[in-house]
Amino acid sequence: MNQIPTSTAVPEAVPEFRRVTTAVVTGGSADAPYHVEVKAGTHLLTADEPVRRGGSDSGPEPFALLLASLGSCTAITLRMYAERKEWPLEAVRVRLGYETDGRTGRVSRRVAFTGALDDAQRARLLDICERTPVTLALRAGVAIETTEDRA
Repeated sequence: MNQIPTSTAVPEAVPEFRRVTTAVVTGGSADAPYHVEVKAGTHLLTADEPVRRGGSDSGPEPFALLLASLGSCTAITLRMYAERKEWPLEAVRVRLGYETDGRTGRVSRRVAFTGALDDAQRARLLDICERTPVTLALRAGVAIETTEDRA
């Protein structure tokens, strides 16, 4: 009599996602077709395209908002890290740029520190830049799931 082998393999755990933050974007009118209002959590922002691309330049363009997200995450993460280590970091400035050759894009990020930091601390802070949450999300690529939201 043939017996059917039983599997002892443990099924893979399905990842559990938790909502980190939300944003709602509305806009597009005849007089300002690219102007949008952004509600990010409890905060209100505006975005638009520059005049040279048909917008009214009433707010930052989308890629500027992406850079702002990366830069603010970088500055905040560095501040948290320095506080935890009790390092004399007084201020952080993050300058960012987005460049493209028409097919691919890249971000340049330049970080300046103010405070009596030694070379090892500065090097470690630059290393931490590579591990900020937004940096990791951008580098990994984020899955985007789009569905229609009917009113």
